[in-house]
Amino acid sequence: MHKILPTIMLFLFCLCASSQTKPIDSSVTTKAKPKNIDFNVMPYLNYNRTLDFMFGAIPMMMYKLNKADTISPKSLSGISAVYTTNKSYFVASFNKWYFNEDKWRAQFIFVTGDQNAQFYVDDINTPDFYDYATKKTVVAMTLQRKVVKSLYAGIGYSYAHYDTKYEDDIQPSSVTQTNGLQLNMMYDTRDAVYYPTKGDKVKLRWIGYPTWVGNDVSANKILSEYNKYFPMRSGTDVLAARFSGKFGLGNISFEQQVTIGGEDIRGYSEGKYRGDGLMALQAEYRYNFNKKMGLVGFAGVATIYGSDTSDFNWNLYPGAGIGYRYRAFKHEKFNVGLDAAVGKGDWGLYFRIGEAF
Repeated sequence: MHKILPTIMLFLFCLCASSQTKPIDSSVTTKAKPKNIDFNVMPYLNYNRTLDFMFGAIPMMMYKLNKADTISPKSLSGISAVYTTNKSYFVASFNKWYFNEDKWRAQFIFVTGDQNAQFYVDDINTPDFYDYATKKTVVAMTLQRKVVKSLYAGIGYSYAHYDTKYEDDIQPSSVTQTNGLQLNMMYDTRDAVYYPTKGDKVKLRWIGYPTWVGNDVSANKILSEYNKYFPMRSGTDVLAARFSGKFGLGNISFEQQVTIGGEDIRGYSEGKYRGDGLMALQAEYRYNFNKKMGLVGFAGVATIYGSDTSDFNWNLYPGAGIGYRYRAFKHEKFNVGLDAAVGKGDWGLYFRIGEAF
């Protein structure tokens, strides 16, 4: 815990410093019009049991693609650059675009970096965690069109290149390249895309990795989620609930496997529970004690299948924790924050860009 406290204190200090504003000039009587582009730079400070301390910066902006479009939500673009004390690094660009009166939605993500992590091996004489290093580049894009009210359908493409080496040659080094083709559907009745207080979000995605687009072996993934939002305290707070299912079918590579952790179930950062698929349920209460800051409390449970360690399959893995939220933009309810959670023999800290779900 002595490593966690400095991280939390430094994170809160940076947020407080970024919230400092100039004194208001009493001679100004006219109210300034909101700018089309809302820009901010957030510090990235985190600690992870696998990556150790993480430092970085995230410049991001919200904007309207068309000023005359009063129906589409604001678009979001940003860049993150992160370095860790275990000598990993990541550079990423993330974009969400809403246009033509919210009839079209698009996303584009680019990630490159060198990840030094670990995974658990038990089918050897000395079961233990073993390190691995992956140099990776990932590009993903999706495009959706509104079909009828609240229902979107679309397509997507993803490219990934992984160069992985394992400690003590516990597994042979591998170079994996995948090309994924995606069909997706989304039913969205949320009252806001960045901080919903009511409504539903249902997503279903099928991602195929056929050999005819350059994959060495054929595989498929089905990704599903159902998020539900309930207004509380006259709409000041939110109770959010989520089901997530990730199902790998066929020849799922090591890099394509899922691990318990992240947005699906917080409290797991060792990367111990890895498999071809998972299912998770969780709920989160979002308490807003003023316009700029809030607290969250959350709990959930997950299970996995297709693990190389058969004893891990279909067990229940609970997780629970609390978090702090800070409003990143002046004219849009969009939060960043820090979560702390505990799981089954594990724990984790999570820097958030937006809500967990």
